[in-house]
Amino acid sequence: MPTQVKEGVVSTALLKLPSHEVSLPLVEGTEREQAIDITSLRSDTGCITLDSGFSNTGACESGITFIDGEKGILRYRGYPIEELANHSTFVEVAWLLIWGELPTAEQLASFRRLLSDYELLHEGMRHHFEGFPANGHPMAMLSAVINACGCYYPELLETRINDEQFRRACAILVSKVRTMAAFSYRMTYGKPMMYPDPKLSYCSNFLHMMFSNPHARYDAPPAVVKALRQFLILHADHEQNCSTSTVRMVGSSGANVFASVASGVCALWGPLHGGANMAVIEMLERIREGGESVKSIVEKAKRKQFLLMGFGHRVYKNFDPRAQILEKTCGELLDELGTSDPLLDIARELAEIALTDEYFVERKLYPNVDFYSGIILRAIGLPLNMFTVMFAIGRIPGWIAHWYELSRDPTARIARPRQIYTGPTERHYVPMDQRVAGSTGSGA
Repeated sequence: MPTQVKEGVVSTALLKLPSHEVSLPLVEGTEREQAIDITSLRSDTGCITLDSGFSNTGACESGITFIDGEKGILRYRGYPIEELANHSTFVEVAWLLIWGELPTAEQLASFRRLLSDYELLHEGMRHHFEGFPANGHPMAMLSAVINACGCYYPELLETRINDEQFRRACAILVSKVRTMAAFSYRMTYGKPMMYPDPKLSYCSNFLHMMFSNPHARYDAPPAVVKALRQFLILHADHEQNCSTSTVRMVGSSGANVFASVASGVCALWGPLHGGANMAVIEMLERIREGGESVKSIVEKAKRKQFLLMGFGHRVYKNFDPRAQILEKTCGELLDELGTSDPLLDIARELAEIALTDEYFVERKLYPNVDFYSGIILRAIGLPLNMFTVMFAIGRIPGWIAHWYELSRDPTARIARPRQIYTGPTERHYVPMDQRVAGSTGSGA
């Protein structure tokens, strides 16, 4: 029996199965992207789709971020990322992602005041950091303390919180994540905690908490503040990536925004996701320690004898638009700081070769956002284990926006993927004295 065509569907696709045929609705987005709606596929046919890694599966309809990987386009709520990175602030972009429109002057001023109100950690929460071992990873601390936030704001733990409560939850997460990150860094390195300064901008305040000392205040150079601001804006959202999909999946169960965002931190921690910029610096370290010329390394990469990190992207089949922005910012930052760092020199030479070498150009293996962001974070003075934490700070608004969009969707259901079972068929219990060790067992 054919599937009923839904309102707004542009056409249908015909699926031929061995036993019968079924019509499936074709859905079109505002940017003319098309999807086959298989919502009723299993009930109509008994079949499911199999798509390891979900590369061809749309899990939701979303109005937050648009990506065209073939054309190298990234837009937040319709605004090109290039315009936001060059003209906006991180707080303004956070508002845009969460509430859908650029804020008025009054809305932005009100949100900034709310961020200042919530930048301090409850003293009980601050003591959480003392319970972690000195060598604990900052990402473990960050995810744990974000989750613990709910203990201090129990009235915000419901899925259906009102508008005023949601604004508070947003401010708590967007503001406190800086303080949590800075405290985890300083605790790891045995430095005294530096409290936030409400007179400073979002990025300047974070840098103050990271690098100031009681006897010596750190005033970040403008180039550092700009580089950090752009880094955060460019990482604020990126459609249905691993961590964002995790936030939506956890949120689909009705979990509160703190628990859902904390799950995003855990997903981001993986080296194939948020840890990619760390891999770039580790690669540069290997090149430096090996003593080979960059040209020699590039030739090895062509012969698949050396893996270059930070080149190409799973989504972008063109230049990553975020990398184009950070390439310019990276050069400006290094020039202004006058930084002398052999790793940064290697990175610059590597990028110059890759951007002009026919092998890389033909395959569109351009330096991606992780390549330049790793260099920028190192130039700012951040240790390697803080790189993924910085990614998380930037991604907080995007995670919140997706949680909020999901929580307000009347058609949303708890995420529950299917599977194709490949284990043993039915068998019966064998008493202990009759068992024989299997060929794959240890026999212990």
